Amino acid sequence: MATELVILDCDGVLVDSERIAARVGTAALRRLGWEIGEREFAARFVGCSEEHWLRAVGPDVPPGWHERLAAEHVAAVEAELAPVPGMPEALARIALPTCVASNGGHTKIARSLRLTGLAKRFAGRVFSAEDVARGKPAPDLFLHAAATLGTAPERCVVVEDSPFGVAAARAAGMRCLGFTGGLTPAGRLSGATALFDDPSDLPALLAALT
Repeated sequence: MATELVILDCDGVLVDSERIAARVGTAALRRLGWEIGEREFAARFVGCSEEHWLRAVGPDVPPGWHERLAAEHVAAVEAELAPVPGMPEALARIALPTCVASNGGHTKIARSLRLTGLAKRFAGRVFSAEDVARGKPAPDLFLHAAATLGTAPERCVVVEDSPFGVAAARAAGMRCLGFTGGLTPAGRLSGATALFDDPSDLPALLAALT
């Protein structure tokens, strides 16, 4: 089946944000008394929706806890965020149409793309869980992106690094390439069509699926 659209997750695929999120989030949960490390945090929360995160944390948090976490995360992102190493070069070798589809909000996605110099490439082709009723692992976001860009689901390839994203792609009837170069172990992306840990391999993998 010819590929007509490549749908890329943002955090952990385009921008190297998940290590920041894991460090800041782990520290915040430890302030609540959780015994959790960054790897466990990544396994439980990387790529999840805000609803999933809030349900896990629960309502019994000190006043200002959420606000402090948000401020710490923004400060760390502004100071440290960079593209996933090798991904801008890989994107330059991909001639297919591309877009971004992320569980993050539009403000967060726009900031991430701006800070990493990727905003221009994806201008007008950014989709957020804010646009649909259900974020990943539901298929709504990917189906919305494909429909907006006039592409049949079976002609889309999703690039993801979280089990939530892989599940969403499968539910949408799309092929999925799982990126294992970040915090997520390859075993948790076993539902993907293929796995890769080096962004330089992405153009060839996409070519093999066309």
